[in-house]
Amino acid sequence: MASRQRSSRLRRTLLAVLVAASVAVPVSGAARPAAVPAPVPAELGRLRDASPVTLEARYAANRSGIRAAERMADGHGDHRRAAALRTMAAPERHFLSFDGRDGGRTAEVFGDLSRAERIAVLVPGSDTNLDTYERFRAGAVALRDEMGDRGAVIAWLGYKTPATVSPDVLTPGRADDAAPQLRAFIGGLTASLPRTVRISLLCHSYGSVVCGRAAHGLRLADIVLYGSPGAGVDTAGQLHTGATVWAGRGANDWVADVPHGSLHLPFATLGFGTDPVAKEFGARRFDAGGADHSHYLAPGSTSLKNIARIASGKATPTAGGRHA
Repeated sequence: MASRQRSSRLRRTLLAVLVAASVAVPVSGAARPAAVPAPVPAELGRLRDASPVTLEARYAANRSGIRAAERMADGHGDHRRAAALRTMAAPERHFLSFDGRDGGRTAEVFGDLSRAERIAVLVPGSDTNLDTYERFRAGAVALRDEMGDRGAVIAWLGYKTPATVSPDVLTPGRADDAAPQLRAFIGGLTASLPRTVRISLLCHSYGSVVCGRAAHGLRLADIVLYGSPGAGVDTAGQLHTGATVWAGRGANDWVADVPHGSLHLPFATLGFGTDPVAKEFGARRFDAGGADHSHYLAPGSTSLKNIARIASGKATPTAGGRHA
C-alpha cells in the first residue's frame, strides 16, 4: 500500500513538473545561445598522445577556431559572445576541443596534462553553455588548485545541456545523446595516457545522468555524483563499472526535494531512478558540507576539499559510507 502511494505521488509530481516546464519553455527557449552562428570546426581527430608537442599543436588549432567563432559572433552583432570568445582565445587557455555551434561544445584543460598523475573530468548539468561557461570554468580552476601540481582538470562541455526550466531536464534524452561523445572522449584520453594515470569522472546535477549512460566499461578510478537527481539507474551496480562510485549532496541543495524514481510513460521516461545518496543505491557517500546546488566547487568549501581528495585517490571511507 505504501509503495503504491509513493508511486502515485511520484507520478503526480513528475507530471505536474512536466506540464509546468512545457508551459515555461517557449519563454526560456527564446533566449537560448544556440542562435549565435559559429563556423564548422576543423577536424582534429582523436588525441594520439599527451606529449607536450602534440598538446600544444591541438591547443593552437582550437585557439584559431575560437578566434574564427569570435569574428562570426561579432559580425552577427552578439558582442557579448564575441568578448567571451576573445577571452577564451587567450594564449594561456588550453582547449582539447572547441565547437561554437548550437550553444557550444568545449573541453578545456587546467594544469599540465602531459605531466599529470591524477586527472578529473568534470561533466556539467543544465544551463551550461558558452554564455554561462565562466561559472563552470571557475569550479574547474578551484578544483585544480585544490588537487595540486600533479593534478589536472578537464572541463568537458561536450553536449547540449538541457535548460533547467524545460521538459528535457526531466528525461534522459539529452543524456542518451551525450553518452557516446563522453565515452569517445574518455576512451581517447585513456588511450593517450600511461595506465598509471588516475582518471576520475565528476558529474554534477544532470551530468550524473550523462555519466550513468556512459559509464559502462570505461577505465576510471572513480565516478563522483554530486547535486544529482539520479544516474538513470536504481543501484550503483547497474552502472556496470569497475570504478568506485561516490555520491554527495550539500545540506542546502534543493535537489533533495526533487522526487526520485522513474516513471515510464508511452511517450517518455520521467525521472532518473534511485537517489544516489540513499543507502539502497550503494554508492560510497562523502560529506558535501553546506553546499547549495551551484557551489560544490566553491573555494574553501567542504565539498570541494572532499571531491578533490577523491580525485586525488586520498579519500578513505569510514563506517556509514562517509569519508574523513
